Amino acid sequence: MAREIETKCLHLEEEEGCCNNYGSISYPIYQTATYAHEGVGRSTGFDYSRLQNPTREHLEKVVASLENGIDALAFSSGMAAISLLMEIFKPGDHLIADADLYGGSIRLFDHVSSKNGISFSRVDCHKVNVEDYIQENTKAIYIETPTNPMMNVTDIQELSKIARKHDLLLIVDNTFLSPYFQNPLDLGADIVVHSGTKYLGGHNDTLAGFLITNREDISEKFRFLIKTTGAGLAPLDSWLLLRGIKTLGVRMDRAQENAIAIAHWLKKQKAVTKVIYPGLPEHPGYEIMKKQARGFGAMLTFQLESKEFALAILENVRMIKFAESLGGVETLITYPTTQTHADVPKEIREKNGITEATLRLSVGIENIKDLIAELEKVFKETEGELYAREKS
Repeated sequence: MAREIETKCLHLEEEEGCCNNYGSISYPIYQTATYAHEGVGRSTGFDYSRLQNPTREHLEKVVASLENGIDALAFSSGMAAISLLMEIFKPGDHLIADADLYGGSIRLFDHVSSKNGISFSRVDCHKVNVEDYIQENTKAIYIETPTNPMMNVTDIQELSKIARKHDLLLIVDNTFLSPYFQNPLDLGADIVVHSGTKYLGGHNDTLAGFLITNREDISEKFRFLIKTTGAGLAPLDSWLLLRGIKTLGVRMDRAQENAIAIAHWLKKQKAVTKVIYPGLPEHPGYEIMKKQARGFGAMLTFQLESKEFALAILENVRMIKFAESLGGVETLITYPTTQTHADVPKEIREKNGITEATLRLSVGIENIKDLIAELEKVFKETEGELYAREKS
């Protein structure tokens, strides 16, 4: 019988009843670079930790199970995972990439992948006919859903039909929802990307990235590349991810509950001109999210009436931290213009809807009463400051 995802966060079925690790409930950290052999041709199954390490292998099996893939590979960061992913393409290849992506992905595509002879078309995949942008040399479609930071939602299943029709890979960055809320492979994707630093780790204490696939041929390519480039995740970081994943379900449920409450609170604020959260019925991707995901996540973006109001909020927050990243237990507020999307040209940011009055909120698991109280205090202080400036 298939396990529920909360249980899969805690248990690998093939490990049950296994005492290989002296009965240890917490999977051990195998902090070793190399492995001794009893003789020629007699291996323990591990040779050198750049190739594989028991702790990393266990983590990869857990993540593959969560995403219903046949293989998962753990990397030293999310960008390390995407960088290796781009190595399966060659000069002359063309990719269709969603227009609204994490700034680091855009930077990689524009300054590294393009240098290596790979071309890109930026497309609003949630609202155009992607088929119109396919060229003879197109090899893949790369999306986030929801996107970072504008929370655009793309129908994965419909896009997968286009990809299959034209023999293209469909690559989905699933960082914002995590495997707890969404499983792109089940919807027709070929490759799933995660920044494990975010919800999978969940505690803002380590970096990690993942590539997951349900295709043997892609798995073989990734396995060759990870041992060749040496981008695999270290044992201690692998253990931290295993520990974080154990609470993925309860963290995601609580964070989402808080995010919905904050989204409704923000909608009532005079200084807020727009709240972008896919769990609001007025969001254009609301119905698609209900169809392809089990939840709406805990990321939301909102627009303020002015740049000055946005900057003052960042100065006034205390319990909520003004910081990059997302997906941890603490609530973080981010200014995309100078942080996550600082290297994205201004005209592209503005075309995607990112202005100097845009803020992104990664909602954590604090008590919602404390979060709302902090926001009320911050908004009141900000309104007072701006009013005093006008009068002076």
